[in-house]
Amino acid sequence: MAARFTALRSRDFRLLCLGQLVSLTGSQMQQVAVIWQLYEVTHHDPLALGALGLFRVVPVVLFALGGGVVADAVDRRKLMLASQLGLGLASVVLAVATREHAMSASIIYATAALAGAASAFEIPARQALLPQLVTLEELPNALSIYTTAWQMAQIGGPALGGVVLARWGVLPIYLLDVGSFFAVIGSLVLMKSAPVMAKPSALGLAAVLEGLHFMWKTPVLLALMLLDFVGTFFGGSLLLMPIFADQLLHVGKSGLGLLYAAQPIGAALVGGFMSSRPAVKRQGLTVLSMVALYGIAIAGFGASRYFPIAFVCLAISGGADTASMVVRQTLRQVLTPDSLRGRMTSINIIFAMGGPQLGEVEAGALARAFGAPLAVGSGGLICAVVALAVAAAAPGLRRYRTEPAAG
Repeated sequence: MAARFTALRSRDFRLLCLGQLVSLTGSQMQQVAVIWQLYEVTHHDPLALGALGLFRVVPVVLFALGGGVVADAVDRRKLMLASQLGLGLASVVLAVATREHAMSASIIYATAALAGAASAFEIPARQALLPQLVTLEELPNALSIYTTAWQMAQIGGPALGGVVLARWGVLPIYLLDVGSFFAVIGSLVLMKSAPVMAKPSALGLAAVLEGLHFMWKTPVLLALMLLDFVGTFFGGSLLLMPIFADQLLHVGKSGLGLLYAAQPIGAALVGGFMSSRPAVKRQGLTVLSMVALYGIAIAGFGASRYFPIAFVCLAISGGADTASMVVRQTLRQVLTPDSLRGRMTSINIIFAMGGPQLGEVEAGALARAFGAPLAVGSGGLICAVVALAVAAAAPGLRRYRTEPAAG
Protein backbone atom coordinates (compact mmCIF):
# COMPACT_ATOMS: atom_id res chain seq x y z
CA MET A 1 0.00 0.00 0.00
CA ALA A 2 2.82 2.43 0.84
CA ALA A 3 4.26 1.95 -2.63
CA ARG A 4 0.97 3.02 -4.16
CA PHE A 5 0.96 6.38 -2.35
CA THR A 6 4.56 7.35 -2.98
CA ALA A 7 3.94 11.12 -2.83
CA LEU A 8 3.09 10.86 0.87
CA ARG A 9 6.77 10.23 1.59
CA SER A 10 7.27 13.99 1.29
CA ARG A 11 6.76 15.75 4.64
CA ASP A 12 6.03 19.09 3.00
CA PHE A 13 3.48 17.53 0.66
CA ARG A 14 1.73 15.92 3.65
CA LEU A 15 1.63 19.29 5.42
CA LEU A 16 0.14 20.99 2.36
CA CYS A 17 -2.56 18.34 1.99
CA LEU A 18 -3.51 18.43 5.68
CA GLY A 19 -3.66 22.22 5.87
CA GLN A 20 -5.69 22.46 2.68
CA LEU A 21 -8.06 19.72 3.85
CA VAL A 22 -9.00 21.72 6.97
CA SER A 23 -9.10 25.10 5.25
CA LEU A 24 -11.11 23.90 2.26
CA THR A 25 -13.60 22.19 4.55
CA GLY A 26 -14.25 25.56 6.17
CA SER A 27 -14.50 27.25 2.79
CA GLN A 28 -17.03 24.71 1.54
CA MET A 29 -19.12 25.24 4.66
CA GLN A 30 -18.97 28.95 3.95
CA GLN A 31 -20.26 28.45 0.40
CA VAL A 32 -23.39 26.70 1.67
CA ALA A 33 -24.06 29.60 4.06
CA VAL A 34 -23.32 32.31 1.47
CA ILE A 35 -25.58 30.84 -1.20
CA TRP A 36 -28.45 30.22 1.22
CA GLN A 37 -28.11 33.71 2.68
CA LEU A 38 -28.09 35.24 -0.81
CA TYR A 39 -31.11 33.10 -1.70
CA GLU A 40 -32.96 34.62 1.25
CA VAL A 41 -31.91 38.28 0.96
CA THR A 42 -32.74 38.36 -2.77
CA HIS A 43 -36.15 36.74 -2.21
CA HIS A 44 -35.31 33.54 -4.11
CA ASP A 45 -34.20 35.27 -7.33
CA PRO A 46 -32.34 32.75 -9.55
CA LEU A 47 -30.64 35.51 -11.55
CA ALA A 48 -29.22 36.98 -8.32
CA LEU A 49 -27.81 33.56 -7.47
CA GLY A 50 -26.26 33.24 -10.90
CA ALA A 51 -24.76 36.73 -10.62
CA LEU A 52 -22.60 35.55 -7.73
CA GLY A 53 -20.53 33.61 -10.26
CA LEU A 54 -19.87 36.81 -12.18
CA PHE A 55 -18.54 38.60 -9.10
CA ARG A 56 -16.30 35.63 -8.36
CA VAL A 57 -14.80 35.29 -11.81
CA VAL A 58 -14.21 38.91 -12.88
CA PRO A 59 -11.36 39.47 -10.38
CA VAL A 60 -9.84 36.15 -11.43
CA VAL A 61 -9.84 37.20 -15.08
CA LEU A 62 -8.41 40.63 -14.19
CA PHE A 63 -5.62 39.46 -11.89
CA ALA A 64 -4.85 35.84 -12.82
CA LEU A 65 -2.18 36.56 -15.44
CA GLY A 66 -0.43 38.91 -13.03
CA GLY A 67 -0.77 36.33 -10.27
CA GLY A 68 0.91 33.73 -12.45
CA VAL A 69 3.83 36.05 -13.23
CA VAL A 70 4.29 36.81 -9.52
CA ALA A 71 4.13 33.09 -8.68
CA ASP A 72 7.02 32.48 -11.08
CA ALA A 73 9.08 35.35 -9.64
CA VAL A 74 8.77 35.12 -5.83
CA ASP A 75 8.74 32.54 -3.07
CA ARG A 76 5.55 30.63 -3.81
CA ARG A 77 5.07 29.66 -0.18
CA LYS A 78 5.10 33.29 0.96
CA LEU A 79 2.71 34.26 -1.83
CA MET A 80 0.33 31.56 -0.62
CA LEU A 81 0.52 32.97 2.92
CA ALA A 82 -0.36 36.48 1.75
CA SER A 83 -3.23 35.16 -0.37
CA GLN A 84 -4.64 33.15 2.52
CA LEU A 85 -4.83 36.34 4.58
CA GLY A 86 -6.94 37.93 1.83
CA LEU A 87 -9.27 34.94 1.72
CA GLY A 88 -9.56 34.99 5.51
CA LEU A 89 -10.44 38.70 5.45
CA ALA A 90 -13.41 37.98 3.19
CA SER A 91 -14.73 35.47 5.74
CA VAL A 92 -14.24 37.97 8.57
CA VAL A 93 -16.35 40.54 6.68
CA LEU A 94 -19.15 38.00 6.22
CA ALA A 95 -19.09 37.12 9.92
CA VAL A 96 -19.15 40.75 11.05
CA ALA A 97 -21.95 41.73 8.65
CA THR A 98 -24.05 38.80 9.82
CA ARG A 99 -23.36 39.51 13.50
CA GLU A 100 -24.43 43.15 13.03
CA HIS A 101 -27.56 42.15 11.03
CA ALA A 102 -26.23 44.22 8.11
CA MET A 103 -25.97 41.49 5.49
CA SER A 104 -27.03 42.40 1.96
CA ALA A 105 -26.51 41.12 -1.55
CA SER A 106 -23.96 43.90 -2.11
CA ILE A 107 -21.79 42.70 0.78
CA ILE A 108 -21.96 39.11 -0.44
CA TYR A 109 -20.96 40.15 -3.95
CA ALA A 110 -18.13 42.36 -2.62
CA THR A 111 -16.64 39.58 -0.48
CA ALA A 112 -16.91 37.18 -3.42
CA ALA A 113 -14.90 39.66 -5.50
CA LEU A 114 -12.28 40.00 -2.74
CA ALA A 115 -11.94 36.22 -2.47
CA GLY A 116 -11.68 35.97 -6.25
CA ALA A 117 -8.84 38.50 -6.33
CA ALA A 118 -6.96 36.61 -3.60
CA SER A 119 -7.53 33.32 -5.41
CA ALA A 120 -5.98 34.78 -8.56
CA PHE A 121 -2.67 34.79 -6.69
CA GLU A 122 -3.19 31.81 -4.36
CA ILE A 123 -4.06 29.20 -6.98
CA PRO A 124 -1.03 29.75 -9.26
CA ALA A 125 1.26 29.84 -6.23
CA ARG A 126 -0.17 26.61 -4.79
CA GLN A 127 -0.27 24.63 -8.03
CA ALA A 128 3.23 25.79 -9.01
CA LEU A 129 4.54 24.93 -5.52
CA LEU A 130 3.16 21.39 -5.48
CA PRO A 131 5.55 19.92 -8.11
CA GLN A 132 8.48 21.25 -6.07
CA LEU A 133 7.45 19.07 -3.12
CA VAL A 134 7.65 15.72 -4.93
CA THR A 135 9.68 14.10 -7.68
CA LEU A 136 8.50 14.12 -11.29
CA GLU A 137 7.72 10.38 -11.05
CA GLU A 138 5.59 11.01 -7.94
CA LEU A 139 3.72 13.94 -9.48
CA PRO A 140 0.70 12.05 -10.95
CA ASN A 141 0.26 10.28 -7.60
CA ALA A 142 0.58 13.59 -5.73
CA LEU A 143 -2.07 15.22 -7.91
CA SER A 144 -4.44 12.29 -7.38
CA ILE A 145 -3.93 12.38 -3.61
CA TYR A 146 -4.28 16.15 -3.46
CA THR A 147 -7.46 16.04 -5.54
CA THR A 148 -8.87 13.36 -3.24
CA ALA A 149 -8.10 15.51 -0.17
CA TRP A 150 -9.77 18.45 -1.88
CA GLN A 151 -12.85 16.38 -2.65
CA MET A 152 -12.97 15.07 0.93
CA ALA A 153 -13.23 18.70 2.02
CA GLN A 154 -16.03 19.18 -0.46
CA ILE A 155 -17.83 16.19 1.05
CA GLY A 156 -17.44 17.13 4.69
CA GLY A 157 -17.81 20.88 4.22
CA PRO A 158 -21.26 21.06 2.58
CA ALA A 159 -22.70 18.23 4.69
CA LEU A 160 -21.45 19.81 7.93
CA GLY A 161 -22.46 23.25 6.68
CA GLY A 162 -26.01 22.04 6.02
CA VAL A 163 -26.30 20.64 9.56
CA VAL A 164 -24.93 23.79 11.19
CA LEU A 165 -27.07 26.01 8.95
CA ALA A 166 -30.26 24.14 9.85
CA ARG A 167 -29.53 24.14 13.61
CA TRP A 168 -27.61 27.35 14.38
CA GLY A 169 -27.73 29.55 11.28
CA VAL A 170 -24.99 31.11 9.19
CA LEU A 171 -22.88 32.97 11.77
CA PRO A 172 -21.20 29.88 13.32
CA ILE A 173 -20.27 28.72 9.82
CA TYR A 174 -18.46 31.96 9.07
CA LEU A 175 -16.61 31.81 12.39
CA LEU A 176 -15.53 28.23 11.76
CA ASP A 177 -14.33 29.19 8.30
CA VAL A 178 -12.18 32.00 9.75
CA GLY A 179 -10.62 29.52 12.16
CA SER A 180 -9.92 27.01 9.41
CA PHE A 181 -7.48 29.36 7.71
CA PHE A 182 -5.07 28.95 10.62
CA ALA A 183 -4.59 25.31 9.57
CA VAL A 184 -3.24 26.09 6.13
CA ILE A 185 -1.25 29.08 7.40
CA GLY A 186 0.31 26.84 10.04
CA SER A 187 1.19 24.18 7.49
CA LEU A 188 2.91 26.76 5.30
CA VAL A 189 4.90 28.11 8.25
CA LEU A 190 6.06 24.60 9.21
CA MET A 191 6.91 23.68 5.63
CA LYS A 192 10.50 23.81 4.48
CA SER A 193 10.85 26.50 1.85
CA ALA A 194 10.94 25.06 -1.65
CA PRO A 195 13.22 27.24 -3.81
CA VAL A 196 11.89 28.50 -7.12
CA MET A 197 13.71 26.57 -9.85
CA ALA A 198 13.84 29.48 -12.24
CA LYS A 199 12.64 33.08 -12.37
CA PRO A 200 11.55 35.35 -15.17
CA SER A 201 13.85 38.26 -15.86
CA ALA A 202 11.21 40.83 -14.99
CA LEU A 203 7.67 41.35 -13.75
CA GLY A 204 5.95 42.76 -16.80
CA LEU A 205 4.08 42.27 -20.04
CA ALA A 206 6.92 40.29 -21.60
CA ALA A 207 6.57 37.63 -18.89
CA VAL A 208 2.82 37.40 -19.53
CA LEU A 209 3.36 37.08 -23.28
CA GLU A 210 5.93 34.34 -22.73
CA GLY A 211 3.30 32.24 -20.97
CA LEU A 212 0.69 32.90 -23.66
CA HIS A 213 3.19 31.98 -26.38
CA PHE A 214 4.00 28.69 -24.69
CA MET A 215 0.29 27.82 -24.45
CA TRP A 216 -0.27 28.70 -28.12
CA LYS A 217 2.59 26.49 -29.34
CA THR A 218 1.39 23.55 -27.17
CA PRO A 219 -1.89 22.57 -28.90
CA VAL A 220 -2.75 19.75 -26.50
CA LEU A 221 -2.82 22.15 -23.55
CA LEU A 222 -4.81 24.74 -25.50
CA ALA A 223 -7.38 22.13 -26.57
CA LEU A 224 -7.77 20.89 -23.00
CA MET A 225 -8.32 24.42 -21.67
CA LEU A 226 -10.90 25.24 -24.33
CA LEU A 227 -12.73 21.97 -23.68
CA ASP A 228 -12.71 22.68 -19.95
CA PHE A 229 -14.14 26.17 -20.47
CA VAL A 230 -16.93 25.18 -22.86
CA GLY A 231 -17.89 22.07 -20.92
CA THR A 232 -18.09 23.80 -17.53
CA PHE A 233 -19.84 26.85 -19.02
CA PHE A 234 -22.81 24.77 -20.13
CA GLY A 235 -22.61 22.45 -17.13
CA GLY A 236 -22.39 25.26 -14.56
CA SER A 237 -25.52 25.14 -12.41
CA LEU A 238 -24.52 24.62 -8.78
CA LEU A 239 -25.70 28.06 -7.67
CA LEU A 240 -29.23 26.94 -8.58
CA MET A 241 -29.02 24.15 -5.99
CA PRO A 242 -31.17 26.00 -3.39
CA ILE A 243 -34.03 26.05 -5.91
CA PHE A 244 -33.79 22.28 -6.35
CA ALA A 245 -33.53 21.65 -2.60
CA ASP A 246 -36.39 24.00 -1.69
CA GLN A 247 -38.87 23.91 -4.56
CA LEU A 248 -38.27 20.72 -6.58
CA LEU A 249 -36.87 18.04 -4.26
CA HIS A 250 -38.37 19.49 -1.05
CA VAL A 251 -35.44 18.57 1.20
CA GLY A 252 -34.75 21.98 2.79
CA LYS A 253 -31.50 23.23 4.30
CA SER A 254 -30.17 19.87 5.44
CA GLY A 255 -30.84 18.36 2.03
CA LEU A 256 -29.04 21.28 0.42
CA GLY A 257 -25.87 20.34 2.26
CA LEU A 258 -26.20 16.73 1.10
CA LEU A 259 -26.74 17.83 -2.50
CA TYR A 260 -23.57 19.91 -2.33
CA ALA A 261 -21.74 16.89 -0.90
CA ALA A 262 -22.90 14.51 -3.65
CA GLN A 263 -20.40 15.57 -6.32
CA PRO A 264 -17.44 15.46 -3.91
CA ILE A 265 -18.45 11.96 -2.75
CA GLY A 266 -18.26 10.66 -6.31
CA ALA A 267 -15.08 12.65 -6.83
CA ALA A 268 -13.40 11.26 -3.70
CA LEU A 269 -14.21 7.69 -4.69
CA VAL A 270 -12.74 8.17 -8.15
CA GLY A 271 -9.79 10.18 -6.83
CA GLY A 272 -8.99 7.52 -4.24
CA PHE A 273 -9.11 4.82 -6.90
CA MET A 274 -6.83 6.81 -9.21
CA SER A 275 -4.39 7.45 -6.34
CA SER A 276 -3.90 3.72 -5.87
CA ARG A 277 -3.46 2.90 -9.55
CA PRO A 278 -0.76 3.63 -12.15
CA ALA A 279 -1.11 6.88 -14.06
CA VAL A 280 -3.63 6.92 -16.91
CA LYS A 281 -1.98 6.28 -20.29
CA ARG A 282 -4.70 7.26 -22.79
CA GLN A 283 -5.14 10.79 -21.43
CA GLY A 284 -6.92 12.34 -24.42
CA LEU A 285 -9.65 9.71 -24.69
CA THR A 286 -10.08 9.72 -20.91
CA VAL A 287 -10.67 13.48 -20.75
CA LEU A 288 -13.14 13.50 -23.64
CA SER A 289 -15.09 10.53 -22.26
CA MET A 290 -15.28 11.98 -18.77
CA VAL A 291 -16.47 15.40 -19.98
CA ALA A 292 -19.25 13.69 -21.96
CA LEU A 293 -20.23 11.59 -18.93
CA TYR A 294 -20.21 14.71 -16.75
CA GLY A 295 -22.67 16.44 -19.08
CA ILE A 296 -25.01 13.44 -19.22
CA ALA A 297 -25.03 13.17 -15.42
CA ILE A 298 -25.78 16.90 -15.02
CA ALA A 299 -28.67 16.55 -17.47
CA GLY A 300 -29.98 13.63 -15.41
CA PHE A 301 -29.84 15.75 -12.27
CA GLY A 302 -31.79 18.52 -13.97
CA ALA A 303 -34.54 16.08 -14.95
CA SER A 304 -34.77 14.31 -11.57
CA ARG A 305 -37.54 14.93 -9.04
CA TYR A 306 -36.53 12.16 -6.65
CA PHE A 307 -33.78 12.98 -4.17
CA PRO A 308 -31.82 9.67 -4.37
CA ILE A 309 -31.69 9.86 -8.18
CA ALA A 310 -30.58 13.50 -8.04
CA PHE A 311 -27.90 12.58 -5.51
CA VAL A 312 -26.56 9.71 -7.64
CA CYS A 313 -26.47 11.85 -10.80
CA LEU A 314 -24.48 14.52 -8.97
CA ALA A 315 -22.11 11.89 -7.57
CA ILE A 316 -21.48 10.50 -11.07
CA SER A 317 -20.79 13.98 -12.38
CA GLY A 318 -18.31 14.57 -9.56
CA GLY A 319 -16.45 11.36 -10.30
CA ALA A 320 -16.27 12.13 -14.02
CA ASP A 321 -15.06 15.67 -13.36
CA THR A 322 -12.31 14.45 -11.04
CA ALA A 323 -11.02 11.85 -13.51
CA SER A 324 -10.84 14.55 -16.17
CA MET A 325 -9.25 17.09 -13.82
CA VAL A 326 -6.48 14.80 -12.56
CA VAL A 327 -5.44 13.92 -16.11
CA ARG A 328 -5.59 17.55 -17.25
CA GLN A 329 -3.53 18.78 -14.30
CA THR A 330 -0.95 16.03 -14.75
CA LEU A 331 -0.53 16.87 -18.42
CA ARG A 332 -0.19 20.57 -17.70
CA GLN A 333 2.41 20.07 -14.98
CA VAL A 334 4.45 17.55 -16.97
CA LEU A 335 4.41 19.51 -20.23
CA THR A 336 5.20 22.87 -18.59
CA PRO A 337 8.73 23.84 -17.48
CA ASP A 338 9.00 24.94 -13.84
CA SER A 339 9.83 28.53 -14.81
CA LEU A 340 6.39 28.83 -16.49
CA ARG A 341 4.20 26.82 -14.11
CA GLY A 342 2.74 29.83 -12.33
CA ARG A 343 1.81 31.54 -15.58
CA MET A 344 0.35 28.40 -17.15
CA THR A 345 -1.70 27.81 -14.02
CA SER A 346 -2.97 31.39 -14.14
CA ILE A 347 -4.01 30.98 -17.78
CA ASN A 348 -5.68 27.70 -16.92
CA ILE A 349 -7.71 29.14 -14.04
CA ILE A 350 -9.16 31.77 -16.36
CA PHE A 351 -10.58 28.88 -18.39
CA ALA A 352 -11.31 26.57 -15.45
CA MET A 353 -12.99 29.19 -13.24
CA GLY A 354 -14.37 31.38 -16.01
CA GLY A 355 -16.35 28.52 -17.53
CA PRO A 356 -18.37 27.46 -14.48
CA GLN A 357 -18.76 30.94 -13.01
CA LEU A 358 -19.98 32.52 -16.26
CA GLY A 359 -22.03 29.38 -16.81
CA GLU A 360 -23.80 30.01 -13.53
CA VAL A 361 -24.80 33.48 -14.78
CA GLU A 362 -26.12 31.89 -17.96
CA ALA A 363 -27.95 29.20 -15.97
CA GLY A 364 -29.47 31.82 -13.67
CA ALA A 365 -30.81 33.81 -16.62
CA LEU A 366 -32.25 30.68 -18.25
CA ALA A 367 -33.75 29.56 -14.94
CA ARG A 368 -35.54 32.88 -14.53
CA ALA A 369 -36.93 32.66 -18.08
CA PHE A 370 -37.67 28.94 -18.42
CA GLY A 371 -37.18 27.35 -15.01
CA ALA A 372 -34.24 25.70 -13.26
CA PRO A 373 -34.78 22.15 -14.59
CA LEU A 374 -34.57 23.24 -18.23
CA ALA A 375 -31.54 25.46 -17.52
CA VAL A 376 -29.62 22.62 -15.90
CA GLY A 377 -30.77 19.79 -18.16
CA SER A 378 -30.12 21.60 -21.44
CA GLY A 379 -26.71 22.75 -20.23
CA GLY A 380 -25.68 19.21 -19.37
CA LEU A 381 -26.73 17.89 -22.78
CA ILE A 382 -24.84 20.67 -24.58
CA CYS A 383 -21.75 19.85 -22.51
CA ALA A 384 -21.90 16.21 -23.64
CA VAL A 385 -22.43 17.23 -27.29
CA VAL A 386 -19.43 19.56 -27.13
CA ALA A 387 -17.22 16.73 -25.86
CA LEU A 388 -18.35 14.47 -28.71
CA ALA A 389 -17.81 17.26 -31.24
CA VAL A 390 -14.27 17.91 -29.99
CA ALA A 391 -13.54 14.18 -30.12
CA ALA A 392 -14.55 14.15 -33.78
CA ALA A 393 -12.85 17.42 -34.72
CA ALA A 394 -9.58 16.96 -32.81
CA PRO A 395 -8.23 13.44 -33.44
CA GLY A 396 -4.85 14.54 -32.07
CA LEU A 397 -6.36 15.09 -28.64
CA ARG A 398 -8.48 11.94 -28.87
CA ARG A 399 -5.40 9.81 -29.63
CA TYR A 400 -3.04 11.52 -27.19
CA ARG A 401 -1.41 9.10 -24.76
CA THR A 402 1.71 8.76 -22.65
CA GLU A 403 4.62 7.41 -24.63
CA PRO A 404 6.76 4.73 -22.99
CA ALA A 405 9.86 6.14 -21.37
CA ALA A 406 12.99 5.75 -23.41
CA GLY A 407 15.18 2.96 -22.19
